[in-house]
Amino acid sequence: MDDKKHILDTIDNPGGLKDLNEAQLKELCAEIRERLIATTAHTGGHLAPNLGVVELTVGLYRALDCPPDMVVFDVGHQAYVHKLLTGRRDAFDTLRTYGGISGFPKRSESPYDLYGSGHASDSLSIALGYALARDARGGDETVVAVIGDGSMTGGMAWEALNQIGQCQTRLIIILNDNEMSISRNESAFEASLGWARMNPRYWETREKIQRKLSRPGVGRGLVRLGTRVKDSFKHLVVPGVVFEELGLVSVGPVDGHDIGLVEAAVKAAREMDGPVLIHTVTRKGKGYEPAQSDPALFHGIGAFDPDTGELLKKNVNGAPTYTEVFAKALIAEAAENPDIVAITAAMPAGTGLDKFQKAYPDRFIDVGIAEGHAVGLAAGLAFGGRLPVVAVYSTFLQRAYDQLIGDVALQGAHVVFALDRAGFVGDDGPTHAGLYDLTYLRTIPTMRILAPSNEADLVCALHTALRLDGPVAVRYPRGTGTGAELPAQPCSWEVGQALCRHQGDRGAPVAILAVGHMLERAEACRELLAGRGIDASLWDMRWVKPIDEEAVCSEAAAGKLLVTIEENTIRGGFGAAVAECLSAASLTAPLLQLAVPDEFSVQGPIDTLLDEAGLSPERMAERIAERLALLQGADDKTTPGVLLSRDDTVGEPHGAQEAR
Repeated sequence: MDDKKHILDTIDNPGGLKDLNEAQLKELCAEIRERLIATTAHTGGHLAPNLGVVELTVGLYRALDCPPDMVVFDVGHQAYVHKLLTGRRDAFDTLRTYGGISGFPKRSESPYDLYGSGHASDSLSIALGYALARDARGGDETVVAVIGDGSMTGGMAWEALNQIGQCQTRLIIILNDNEMSISRNESAFEASLGWARMNPRYWETREKIQRKLSRPGVGRGLVRLGTRVKDSFKHLVVPGVVFEELGLVSVGPVDGHDIGLVEAAVKAAREMDGPVLIHTVTRKGKGYEPAQSDPALFHGIGAFDPDTGELLKKNVNGAPTYTEVFAKALIAEAAENPDIVAITAAMPAGTGLDKFQKAYPDRFIDVGIAEGHAVGLAAGLAFGGRLPVVAVYSTFLQRAYDQLIGDVALQGAHVVFALDRAGFVGDDGPTHAGLYDLTYLRTIPTMRILAPSNEADLVCALHTALRLDGPVAVRYPRGTGTGAELPAQPCSWEVGQALCRHQGDRGAPVAILAVGHMLERAEACRELLAGRGIDASLWDMRWVKPIDEEAVCSEAAAGKLLVTIEENTIRGGFGAAVAECLSAASLTAPLLQLAVPDEFSVQGPIDTLLDEAGLSPERMAERIAERLALLQGADDKTTPGVLLSRDDTVGEPHGAQEAR
């Protein structure tokens, strides 16, 4: 942006929008889009969704008085404009960077961020909670939930809608429809009319709003939509029927790129006594041709050239990503086994299953943002003789914990879970961090967990998982692999058998037990220890459940300091599995658990976050040497093992500044 005074530079809070005329508003929207493109070209981020809600957000805030009025955003993929208009304009260049502002709403960042949204379909529940709390204290502020139609495939949204219709409290829902289908079941809703269509109160309220929108200079946007609306959400066919049956007044479709129309609709809805849903139509990526042409790519994108839209490659070693390796391996397995079916929850590109879809369209299922349903569906497919593979981000599988237990594990269903983005995820921050899967999966009876250490092992881990029975999870990180050569033919691993990567000399005092891609850092740590004259054996454990009890117990019986290394929260993960193994074998041994601290992570480069968690090779070697020195300095009459202390089970806090 040039040096001239921009309208955006004068907006410190949403109240600054109210005095702008139509020409100024148009210029402001252009400035916002320019800022969105310039910033995300450098930091990466969710560009296309935010380009699509510029006018929608401006119109919404012009109609409200914030505070006290409140806006709750679903997911957060559509909240960048909100951030620019609520006092974070000057910090916007730090978006998604280490120490910068979050890419999602964050309660600790701004009083305008009412909820730290990162997952989908929960905004309606949060907004209803705010509205009921308002009613209880006798307040009169307006509460608005902004939800994308993709989030409407999530069951939580429909559970909230049911309660909203029952409560009949004042609440406005903005359905941001960017021309994506809500679900395949929509026609069933269209076929039914329901009580609301014949309710005089409904018609009276609807007519009030429609009259306000038909005033001269306001309703023109409805006409301009023309045939575009036919492709939008199927324009709800009988307008709003599905929502009306739940007891909401449904208005629209409204052109979400018409500030005046959005503002008028929200102002009219504020005057109503009960819940109102405003169905707006927007175009994802609007105003930036590359994003308009490929909204899926620009939904969440890395750094790119703003002039061309081309990605700026950061793959320095030329290795494929773990996601790419998984997709290729699954396609190869599917060629050999016609029963394999791939399932995703609205993430075909993110999980690599878009390639599987092209290869086997009849064996690919996208359930939308509905992880619980995805897992339940997989169980049914397994019972029916198919071999389902659910590819999902680690953080999103948390949403299906009940189905993991009740629908899959308890029933003995053979379902393979491919957990992408396990561990730190980088710039998306704590809501997307996959730091808990080892913990929550280990608690499930019959669940088996594999953690391949590189992309070559990922091919073999998947091959193994497909040939087992019951539930199996394969866990792998975000980003590029190590450059390991992929096997021409995958091998099967023995269940619960680790691989010793370095035996160590007789009498080596340390045994390092590493899982997943932390093996690479563990190897670097071992070499640093060797430079200090400390020999250590190194194990690639491969299996987190069942753990290789023989390997653990043999190293413990040799009197070694056992060191566990994992990219998972320290509570209940792989290190805890080793402690449980020792307890079951009645062995007392010194144990140092190196893992992610028991606190929520921050955003930033993955390597930086690992280092901050105390998982750099240097820091790990230092801690091992310190613990070993403590053990070797003990009285010779003391039992050659120590009970776990609090220090053993707590990782190093993020941002620790002690001298190292």
